[in-house]
Amino acid sequence: QVQLVESGGGLVQAGGSLRLSCAASGIIFNINAMNWYRQAPGNQRELVAGIISGGSPSYADSVKGRFAISRDNAKNTMYLQMNSLKPEDTAVYSCNVFTGGKWYWGQGTQVTVSS
Repeated sequence: QVQLVESGGGLVQAGGSLRLSCAASGIIFNINAMNWYRQAPGNQRELVAGIISGGSPSYADSVKGRFAISRDNAKNTMYLQMNSLKPEDTAVYSCNVFTGGKWYWGQGTQVTVSS
């Protein structure tokens, strides 16, 4: 079983930055894919950024040029660097990974951007 724990969320002013972390623990095989999603109240869950093993990152149009997904294999941790944050980025951000033939989700971390 794999556990994912996000951290790094919080309250930030518009134009600010945050870095989210997603730490994986448990029985971890090769992580074949990893993604960051977000969901704002009343909205559907949105794929923000993702990367497939050996591939290039992909981003939602709304965050291109502002967000960056990365991973530290030695720490089994992935990150989402968020710059130039906007009030519309306010949401619960969750990570998910595909490993060992299964998808796993973290519990989410709240990001609130004030105007």
